[in-house]
Amino acid sequence: MTDKTADKTDYRATLNLPDTPFPMRGDLPRREPGWVKEWEDKGLYKTLRAARCNHEKFVLHDGPPYANGQIHMGHAVNKILKDMIVKARQLKGLDAAYIPGWDCHGLPIENAIEKKHGRNLPRDEMQAKSRAYATEQIGLQMADFKRLGVLGDWDHPYRTMDFVNEAEEIRAFKRVIERGFVYRGLKPVYWCFDCGSSLAEFEIEYADKKSQTLDVGFKAAEPDKVLGAFGLEGKSTDEDIFAVIWTTTAWTIPANQALNLNPQIIYALVETERGRLILAESLVEKCMERYGLKGKVLATVEGEALGGLNFQHPLYDVDAGYRRLSPVYLADYATADDGTGIVHSSPAYGLDDFNSCVSHGLAYDDILNPVQGNGSYAPDFPLFGGLNIWKAVPTIIDTLKGAGRLFATETISHSYPHCWRHKTPVIYRAAAQWFIRMDEGVGVFTKDKAPDTLRNMALAAIEETSFYPENGQARLRDMIAGRPDWCISRQRSWGVPLPFFLHKDTHDLHPKTMEILDLAADMVQAGGIEAWSKASPEEILAKVGAAVDAASYNKSTDILEVWFDSGTTHTTVLKHSHPGSAHDSGPEADLYLEGHDQHRGWFHSSLLTACAMYGRAPYRGLLTHGFTVDAQGRKMSKSLGNGIDPQEINKKLGAEITRLWVAASDYSGDIAGDDKILARVVDAYRRIRNTLRFLLANVSDFDPAKDAVPFADMLEIDRYAMSRAAQFQAEVLAHFEVYEFHPVVAKLQVYCSEDLGAFYLDILKDRLYTTAPKSLARRSAQTALWNITHAMLRWMAPFLSFTAEEAWKIFGDSESIFLETYAEIGAPDPALMEKWTRIRVAREMVNKEIEALREAGKVGSSLQANVELTVPMAEHGELWEALASLGDDLKFVFITSVMRIAAGDTMAVKVTPSEAAKCDRCWHWRDDVGIDPAHPTLCGRCTSNLFGAGEERKFA
Repeated sequence: MTDKTADKTDYRATLNLPDTPFPMRGDLPRREPGWVKEWEDKGLYKTLRAARCNHEKFVLHDGPPYANGQIHMGHAVNKILKDMIVKARQLKGLDAAYIPGWDCHGLPIENAIEKKHGRNLPRDEMQAKSRAYATEQIGLQMADFKRLGVLGDWDHPYRTMDFVNEAEEIRAFKRVIERGFVYRGLKPVYWCFDCGSSLAEFEIEYADKKSQTLDVGFKAAEPDKVLGAFGLEGKSTDEDIFAVIWTTTAWTIPANQALNLNPQIIYALVETERGRLILAESLVEKCMERYGLKGKVLATVEGEALGGLNFQHPLYDVDAGYRRLSPVYLADYATADDGTGIVHSSPAYGLDDFNSCVSHGLAYDDILNPVQGNGSYAPDFPLFGGLNIWKAVPTIIDTLKGAGRLFATETISHSYPHCWRHKTPVIYRAAAQWFIRMDEGVGVFTKDKAPDTLRNMALAAIEETSFYPENGQARLRDMIAGRPDWCISRQRSWGVPLPFFLHKDTHDLHPKTMEILDLAADMVQAGGIEAWSKASPEEILAKVGAAVDAASYNKSTDILEVWFDSGTTHTTVLKHSHPGSAHDSGPEADLYLEGHDQHRGWFHSSLLTACAMYGRAPYRGLLTHGFTVDAQGRKMSKSLGNGIDPQEINKKLGAEITRLWVAASDYSGDIAGDDKILARVVDAYRRIRNTLRFLLANVSDFDPAKDAVPFADMLEIDRYAMSRAAQFQAEVLAHFEVYEFHPVVAKLQVYCSEDLGAFYLDILKDRLYTTAPKSLARRSAQTALWNITHAMLRWMAPFLSFTAEEAWKIFGDSESIFLETYAEIGAPDPALMEKWTRIRVAREMVNKEIEALREAGKVGSSLQANVELTVPMAEHGELWEALASLGDDLKFVFITSVMRIAAGDTMAVKVTPSEAAKCDRCWHWRDDVGIDPAHPTLCGRCTSNLFGAGEERKFA
């Protein structure tokens, strides 16, 4: 070692190097559970509520997840979105309570109990076991939701099975009755054999199903009348005449009771080697090809002329049980689009068939309904008794073929209704059910009749509702416009009872039904639905002074379908959970938020019940998000093995990464996720965290009460940084206002990397590290950084909740970042923004030239470069003025040791390596290095900053 090297001083200790306990690595999987526990132990949610007491309310009503099974990523997306929105509104200063809830009644829980304990459990036992099971499932799901960083009133969630909610649901049902919307009717409803119950319209989804098509002949019972209708009086009746139908539901043929023809379609009588066939004229050629026959049209006539003709059931000659006639009923729903133009009618198994037959005088008691709730024909049903309807199809086909009535059959794949839960085919099946009517009609016990139909009120309410995204409005409107009456009764045990007594002979409701409803609600509020189930008819009727009627009335065992449970939480829950949020005509939420499938589910049932009760929607806004899918766009599912498990992500990466992934995704469509996508999210998180760490580290010795510089006295670039932050905050809050997060995440990444990292912070390092600790230059920079940090923590808190809270413990002066409101950082200065936007464009141009020199090995860093920027005054006078105004501070903005501007004809950049010496402390290449003999390796500005008055900075 030479003497010169030995004497060299290490000036590192003289720099204001950043320092913070905020670690570079988040170590999220290990540390996040501690934050969750601390929030819970300290009762943070209660503190939040106290902090916003008497503030304007924001009500996001939680759509209840079903209390069955471990949460999946779809649950995580939903709960995180809700949490982000509530936190964003809390930071806005609103009283944004979040009351989590669970849907607890219904078939899936009954199925789980039956799988474990067997079928046909007594009603009381099924209810007890279901309640215990739901309670257990809620506990498991709640722990997972908390782990995601969701803040809410976890000590007081709502559950649809809470006694008070069950009771309030009965009271809500009573209100719907009073408004004239409830009636009992025999009508075909969707029926699931796996559920053993009817289904609502929004519990149906469509999927492809393979079916056998059948062309079946119905022999004319009065051939002479048929010939007469075709104008062929006197023609020989020796040949059989068949009305040929086409169907995809072979299992309905045995229950046929009529034929439907369109009065305006032209039908032909066709002579063939298998008899004379009645077919739609436009379909004759296709039918002949399908049957392998040659045909000659004898005559044609409009369908109107064929009404009232009688035909024999296809199995008329096979079994005495089918020796009945099928009359022709004229109906517009028979078309000539495909098939034969003739529809066979089994009124128990089709809504159009039912309406047609009933309107033509068929009595309810005469409707054949042989298919039982389990999917099998009744044991005594002729020929097919006891057979499952799907398995019976080959037997039916063979029987028709043997009877000479089958003209053609083939296998097709077509869209068919399936159970939403079981994914199995459903059927229409006539059953005596309770309905909520959509259109005009007379209700039972009407007391306060609604001023309009339910359909009209619901459609009007949709127009008054804000939708996010907007296309949700058309989707919900179309569903309401075309939906049938709502079947609200189910034949199960685990649910809120339909507390009715029906006369054993007439099936009429007991005259004291409204009193019974009040009594039922009181009983359930005291002891749950079990209290009603266990009470005998004698006991109940005695309490309303009608004990004598017990022998004449049956106590209904039906329950309200589960969508009525969750659909009425706007009244059963909101008026208790959000006091003070009630509209004049009932509670109202600012927002309902669920997956887009809930247009047919919770949004739908909530809208109908609220309109039935109050005449308006229960929400001001509806927000929908897409499903979670893999990178190929396939819906995540266990069967495909393409899902990402929130519990595993928590253990591996941390819930913060899941939160950032959700926030960064455009939830208006499906949300794609896999390991590669999450890896990119991790990179984004690191960039944001590193920026935050830099900010925290450089204000560690800053006390705003003593050190803050008034805005007017701050250096210009610091004022620009504040102005840019104010501009950015306005953008962020505008996005938050309409529940958008992915633009905020995208812009925040750009803000951290471009506005801060690549520009402001890059320029600031020299001033922060090399100027005197308490100098105006450094304190001005710290004032800006302190304000930006305050703002940034609030921007990220809704989605990066753990990280923002962690940083706040170091930086803030209150218990939690969520107790704060958005930072007051002034308004953007347009002139300043315009000036520095021009400077930044010029800086990027210069940096490209310096980078080219660096890659060529001619300079080691931008500080070794001397730069001359030529600016054409005529074209870019404003840029010249902006650059010239910075004076000697210009070099700090471009991070060069020398920076000059010159006038010229074209924009040009000249970069040359510096021939000056490099300062050991600030690393600038300057001619005045060694100006102080006591410090021969320091430049003049460093000796001044260390031992003198300090350099003067005005702009940068």
